[in-house]
Amino acid sequence: MATLFKELAELCESLEKLTERIPKISMISAFLRKLHKEEIAPATRLIIGKIFPDWSSYTLDVSWGTIVKIIQDITRASPRELLDAFNRTGDPGAMVEILMKSKKILRQATLFEEPLTILNVYQTLESIAKIKGSGSRERKEAVIKSLLSRASPIEAKYLVKVILGEMRHGVSEGLMEEAIAKAADVSLELVERAHMFLGDIGEVAYIALVEGAKGLEKVSLQLFRPLKPMLAQQAENVQEALKEHGGRSAFEYKFDGARVQIHMKESEVKIFSRRLTDVTKSLPDVVELVRRELRAREVVVEGEVIAIGENGKPLPFQHLMRRFRRIRDIYRMVREIPVKLYLFDILYLDGELLIDKPYVERREILAKIAGNIPLTPRVITDDPKEAEKFLEKAIREGHEGLMAKKLDSKYTPGIRGKLWLKIKPVLTTLDLVIVAAEWGYGRRKNWLSDYYLAARDEKTGEFLIVGKTFKGLTDEEFEEMTKRLLNLKIGEKGRVVYVQPKIVVEVAFNEIQKSPKYKSGYALRFARIIKIRDDKGPEEANTIQEIEELYKKQFLAKAKKEKL
Repeated sequence: MATLFKELAELCESLEKLTERIPKISMISAFLRKLHKEEIAPATRLIIGKIFPDWSSYTLDVSWGTIVKIIQDITRASPRELLDAFNRTGDPGAMVEILMKSKKILRQATLFEEPLTILNVYQTLESIAKIKGSGSRERKEAVIKSLLSRASPIEAKYLVKVILGEMRHGVSEGLMEEAIAKAADVSLELVERAHMFLGDIGEVAYIALVEGAKGLEKVSLQLFRPLKPMLAQQAENVQEALKEHGGRSAFEYKFDGARVQIHMKESEVKIFSRRLTDVTKSLPDVVELVRRELRAREVVVEGEVIAIGENGKPLPFQHLMRRFRRIRDIYRMVREIPVKLYLFDILYLDGELLIDKPYVERREILAKIAGNIPLTPRVITDDPKEAEKFLEKAIREGHEGLMAKKLDSKYTPGIRGKLWLKIKPVLTTLDLVIVAAEWGYGRRKNWLSDYYLAARDEKTGEFLIVGKTFKGLTDEEFEEMTKRLLNLKIGEKGRVVYVQPKIVVEVAFNEIQKSPKYKSGYALRFARIIKIRDDKGPEEANTIQEIEELYKKQFLAKAKKEKL
């Protein structure tokens, strides 16, 4: 008998109430074990709030406005009732559940329909993503309305959470990997490695539970399926990096550009962003360069694309993002915003996986096959003064700072560790998510221009506010941001518009303070936006736990000064 979607919704409801990691893992693993094999991959994705793998080109493309319209049609709720329900919880899914419960009489006609199962929910969501062309919005709306009309309040709550990508029960991909390992009785290392190559937690769960350890061991890199990028932690200065790396490190320029992963098989080339999105069509000039220069039959390399001005100096990041967002009139943009590619790593070459080789060896291999494509400028040193001079040179040439890479480090996809460290002088910055905005005053009265900035809580997945700012954007950016935020609108109260947590911004600040004003317990002093990070998703935002660590470091430094 097929597993009901209500069982998955009840599992998510239970997970939302738990705070401890181990009970969550046990609960999920028990649920996975009882699924039919064809339900494993869809259920695993749905539990973490996903429908498709990150690298998939499919998206639902359904706005919050569409969901609101459907819910109002189903429940006959007034705008006031809708806003009141949202204000009670601050959660779109919970808002829908409240409205559905209060409007039971309108749902009596659906009582005799077949109950929703995991498979028919998943297949319906897949079908929505495939609706294209004229009238697609209306057709998608009709399918979602039919689905939600058949749902119980708790099912509707988690359907909306999945559709909007708003699951807040603290189940990360890392926790799901542990649950899969426990359910299949295989090592976590095998699960992590398979996920690293496949980039699809659902497929990994299927292989683990159906084929076991032997199946996972067979998984390897697949061309044109991107690996999650290896990530870096922040270091305060070159001295900290050298100490962390045992006294000697490789320092590379850190560009103000977009990281790309390039896959090539003979003449076929695909380029993926750091979010694993296929951006090949936006970069035809880079595709041609790669075809012409890379001396390999099959290869996966990583690099950084920067926009350059007439003098050859780097243009601000926002110019580059115009290239990445463009899907029409590409060749005009190629002329208007030329780009330059620098390579910095190689993961695969002509049948050989290279991620387990040390960094220095990978770099040597990369140099041999790069042709005339430049590698990121680099020095290897144990001398802090030499590293400082190199940092100054990078800044002078218009770049962000340096990356420090441990000489014997393996490439660890998707993991943020200290093997790679980023060094950005002067400004302390955080990647935060906009969760609400206020209408401005005076010259800014027609723009949403005072932004509520939030960090992610690792334990719950909730985005917690750590400050507000109206500083940093140009008039053009205020106007564009207003349009984007209104498309993500969840509710409005007075001058404040609440939005889905989708847009990431890089924020500079002077200090972190304790604050009873915010649920997070912290507030940023003199926050200002320095960059809109369209290359990052909300799951990549800094966490409350990281902010807490930064606060402690800053407090210790101040305590020392006070003793002098």
